Amino acid sequence: MLFYRAALPLSSQTLSYLAGVLRRHRAAIRSTRRRLNPGQQAMLVLVYLRKGETFAEIAAGFGVGTATAWRYVRESVDLLARRSPRLEQALCAAKRTGYAFVVLDGTLIPIDRLAADRPFYSGKHKKHGMNIQVIAAPDGTPLWTSGSLPGSVHDLKAARIWGIIRRLKSADLVTLADKGYIGAGEHVRVPYKGKNKPASQKSANSAHAKLRGPGERANAQLKAWRILRKLRCCPLRAGQLVKAILVLQLREAR
Repeated sequence: MLFYRAALPLSSQTLSYLAGVLRRHRAAIRSTRRRLNPGQQAMLVLVYLRKGETFAEIAAGFGVGTATAWRYVRESVDLLARRSPRLEQALCAAKRTGYAFVVLDGTLIPIDRLAADRPFYSGKHKKHGMNIQVIAAPDGTPLWTSGSLPGSVHDLKAARIWGIIRRLKSADLVTLADKGYIGAGEHVRVPYKGKNKPASQKSANSAHAKLRGPGERANAQLKAWRILRKLRCCPLRAGQLVKAILVLQLREAR
């Protein structure tokens, strides 16, 4: 295997944050003797998440076994996911910040599965994957991400399963969403459906799209972490990975 120098487009503050999380965890479980120190483990995890390299590749690059690299990544992702904001926290923070509205959107995390795995197949996206619900600020900053459901689950059904619709109503937050959320209730504003709409509805849809558009960039920010472009691990880990990446992305945005 050949080796080369490479850059990682992340800040040193994000590396220091993850290294601190790992250092405190090691001290708590009294695990002091490891092949890599907390800073090196943090770098390995960031390379895996940001660049999407395989375990074999990052293991060779950091001089550890493939199984060790897998354990390091799993441990770090679990620690980060626990620090992901809960839905109630995210909505309360949005209220305190004074956002005029939030944006609710679903995204599909592609997975490596065969055509026979029908529960994971999304008819909307024409591919296999896991459904993730994302709440974002008007400027596109991701505020909260859900766990994962099979790609065949409709966005509105997924939002109800995670209790998003009910909690948005309780928080009295105006929410913008696409046509996949029609039927969610009056507090979730969606575009008008149908052909030959009157000019007033066309104008309303245009204004709705302009407001919702920046908020939907949250998914693009999360998928800048290349591991989310196609998962090669267990599909049930998708939610944990997205939550861990949300924590890191919010650190980057500070």
